[in-house]
Amino acid sequence: MARIGFIGLGNMGGGMAANLAKAGHDVRAFDLSDEALERARKAGCLPSDSARAAAEGAEAVVTMLPAGHHVAAVYEDGVFGVAAPGAVLIDSSTIDVATARRLTEAAAAKGLLAVDAPVSGGIAGAAAGTLTFMVGGSDAAFAAAEPLLSLMGKAVIHAGEAGAGQAAKACNNMLLGATMIATCEAFLLAERLGLDPQTFYDISSASSGQSWSMTTYCPVPGVGPETPADHDYQGGFAAALMLKDLRLALDAASGANVDTPMGARAAELYGSFVADGGATTDFSGIIRMLGKRG
Repeated sequence: MARIGFIGLGNMGGGMAANLAKAGHDVRAFDLSDEALERARKAGCLPSDSARAAAEGAEAVVTMLPAGHHVAAVYEDGVFGVAAPGAVLIDSSTIDVATARRLTEAAAAKGLLAVDAPVSGGIAGAAAGTLTFMVGGSDAAFAAAEPLLSLMGKAVIHAGEAGAGQAAKACNNMLLGATMIATCEAFLLAERLGLDPQTFYDISSASSGQSWSMTTYCPVPGVGPETPADHDYQGGFAAALMLKDLRLALDAASGANVDTPMGARAAELYGSFVADGGATTDFSGIIRMLGKRG
């Protein structure tokens, strides 16, 4: 049994922390939300009154926070000074590559191991322990983090050195954002051309147009497996978070001097969707905005 500090108990972090507690670990949890702390307590975690308190004496610290500056503040103001010697820091937030690399170097200077380990799989995957982790860090850091990550996910992939996990996440979600928009466009066009949505799904899901956005996360209610579309586009992956990830990908592309016109257009469209009030709507709900334009 390891003592684990878990900081950030939102839609994703709450389920992840619960799985670590379920596996028998001593999970000291912190979040700014009292409701989130209470859910964590019911799931077997011990609530802490600060990030510093959660990390104190921890052999591992997991963070799931909104942005790079939040992770940096938590590490620099608390974790670095109180985690157990040689502890492994696992940041599963989605942040920029440069910050991930900087924090890994800072952790090493304090005698700590660190990995950037962003996730794919959504809220359901976090609760079920079926996430995919894309991990950046040294071989030693990955070896220390992998047993804990395996309790929260079905796939734990070492992507490379520090920052590689965030690089993989940026590329993956740029592809996801663009693919979802194309899937929405195809369903809208099929409808205008007189095709039944289920019939089009049956054809495309077994043809060359098949994609994860089509067969696992269909943006049309009542078609395919149950998705946020069946719940008025509530729950799932908020459009504001997709926009954040797309912008991170574009920043990375600019730094690498890579042209990503599809990613750029996806960011523009999600920017419009968020500005029009869709920030908390599931990202597949962009089909509504695209439909209004026709």
